Amino acid sequence: MGYVTTKDGVEIFYKDWGPRDAQVIHFHHGWPLSCDDWDAQMMFFLNKGFRVVAHDRRGHGRSSQVWDGHDMDHYADDVAAVVEKLGTRGAMHVGHSTGGGQVVRYIARHGQDKVSKAVLISAVPPLMVKTESNPGGTPKEVFDNFQAQVAANRAQFYYDVPAGPFYGYNRPGAKPSEAVIWNWWRQGMMGGAKAHYDGIVAFSQTDFTEDLKGISIPVLVIHGDDDQVVPYDDSGVLSAKLVKNGRLNTYKGGPHGLPTTHADQVNADLLAFLQEG
Repeated sequence: MGYVTTKDGVEIFYKDWGPRDAQVIHFHHGWPLSCDDWDAQMMFFLNKGFRVVAHDRRGHGRSSQVWDGHDMDHYADDVAAVVEKLGTRGAMHVGHSTGGGQVVRYIARHGQDKVSKAVLISAVPPLMVKTESNPGGTPKEVFDNFQAQVAANRAQFYYDVPAGPFYGYNRPGAKPSEAVIWNWWRQGMMGGAKAHYDGIVAFSQTDFTEDLKGISIPVLVIHGDDDQVVPYDDSGVLSAKLVKNGRLNTYKGGPHGLPTTHADQVNADLLAFLQEG
């Protein structure tokens, strides 16, 4: 574990576990969390002999709580700084939610020759917000409300999100885990309010359509069809179609937080995809 200093002076915290000469998987977390959200995947693949890398996005977790640069271009450049520091070109990059957008923009800005494969889990691309060209998107007012709640009382908001739609705990018959809810809250409260406030615009209003069209490496898209945060039809389905070599794995009844709620299935699918020729 350590830190990478970006060109604009931001300290990015990272974890780098496993043999130096092993195949590398780089994980990218969702909003407003930290790379701790990948514990179930990192431990699984570490025990399988892989090298696993993950970092806290700027303003999140243990990285610098800077006031600016909370946009997809900066996020992608921060990824590049970590990759260059650790020498992990050729890794498979796995992104959940906002992290999926980060993976796509990193490939678009820094070249897909640096990435072997990509996995998008419950990811925000192609575009979340509703526009004339994206009529199936979520109204901007929803995201404006997110920002208002972050600014007013994010401690309460960061309990309500995991206790409700994020893990599908608001569905009939669901069995909420207080430990999972509070772990989400813990990760969120570690980060900076300004980064999280700006990050809502970054994940909801960034259009990744052209980025996706330019990707020809193998891409696995994993999405639950009961995702209440990033709707299935307007995200996973479209992203799998836009990339040149994409595949969609649909988790029936799956919520947004699949790496936690469906950890065993996600791990198995990642391993199978990684081992394909």
